[in-house]
Amino acid sequence: MKRARRSTAKERGVVRAEEIARRADRGEDVSRFFTNAGRMMAPIQRVNVDFSREMLNELDEAAHRLNISRQAVIKTLVREGLDRRYLAESARKSS
Repeated sequence: MKRARRSTAKERGVVRAEEIARRADRGEDVSRFFTNAGRMMAPIQRVNVDFSREMLNELDEAAHRLNISRQAVIKTLVREGLDRRYLAESARKSS
């Protein structure tokens, strides 16, 4: 069975961010590329965290098992921990 070829951004008429930036730098109106349909992402702040070798090994094993990066594992686990904390605090307030 033959697999369908994916269309490229050029074929779909998609303009890359770099091209939009070049057009804006030349003073062209680029407002048509922005629909305000997306949501603004908060700026990312870089932090340094120290982990023991054993913890890094556990994180790397989880990342390998899930086929994601170590950073993605850390972000996921931190998000889950914060969500659990928030739910526990909400439950205490409502009882």
